Amino acid sequence: MTFRKRCEALRMILTGSICVRPGSVYDAVSIRIAEDLGFELGMFGGSVASLAVLGDPDITLITLTELAEQMRRMSRAASLPVLVDADHGYGNAMNVRRTVEELATAGAAGLSIEDTLLPQAFGQPGTQLIPLEEGVGKMKAAVDARGDASVVIMARTGAASISGLDDAIARAVAYEGTGVDALFLTGIKSHAELEAIAAATKLPLVLGGFPEADCDYLANQRVRIALQSHAPFAAATHAVYETLKALRDGTSPKNLKGLASSELTGRVTREADVKARSAEFLGLKR
Repeated sequence: MTFRKRCEALRMILTGSICVRPGSVYDAVSIRIAEDLGFELGMFGGSVASLAVLGDPDITLITLTELAEQMRRMSRAASLPVLVDADHGYGNAMNVRRTVEELATAGAAGLSIEDTLLPQAFGQPGTQLIPLEEGVGKMKAAVDARGDASVVIMARTGAASISGLDDAIARAVAYEGTGVDALFLTGIKSHAELEAIAAATKLPLVLGGFPEADCDYLANQRVRIALQSHAPFAAATHAVYETLKALRDGTSPKNLKGLASSELTGRVTREADVKARSAEFLGLKR
């Protein structure tokens, strides 16, 4: 699937009538698994990017280059459309332009730019937001950087849990006027808050961190994508820890539990395709 078709697949989700829950992906293997399981969309979160690439918590230490390169690795491995959490765009509005350019050429189907003040300011506890005017400038820069490309741009705000619902609505309405394709909301804690923002806006909505809610209800509120955490990375971390601990404690490799079968490993490494190419191009027997 070409990069443009991946963008078009994401756009079809946004213009559809149902709510999709994406699979959390972070490397070549995880995106292939999500694709094989039939997920319509992958979500590459900033927190799992930091964990997968650096082994660091989500405090904006990862760079744009590292994020884009990891996205490029995933794009090579699978055709699943991926939405990337691009944090604050790695700087001001001019940096946002480059962020869009880099992620688009790395194969991202879409990306979100948020209005959080990042990295955290000196001496300022808690999460802070940039001024609304600066946020509008960032969203305009993101749309401008896209040019005639089909990559999806989402304006993200967590204002509902930081500065209140009224500010969240004001920011959503302002960002909607910049030409972005969707609004990405975090910090929504109730149906009433979601319904108020949905009533004040027109664009498709994306939700992160919302309490468990029925997909039919979310779809009726114009929510087209609802995240469901980054559990796969946590599960993988636990599995690696338990396996290494068992080996360190003296367990024989043949007695280890929970390992991927050779059949599953062959599928996620696309072993059959590799063998077919080796036979055709290297003259090797299959």
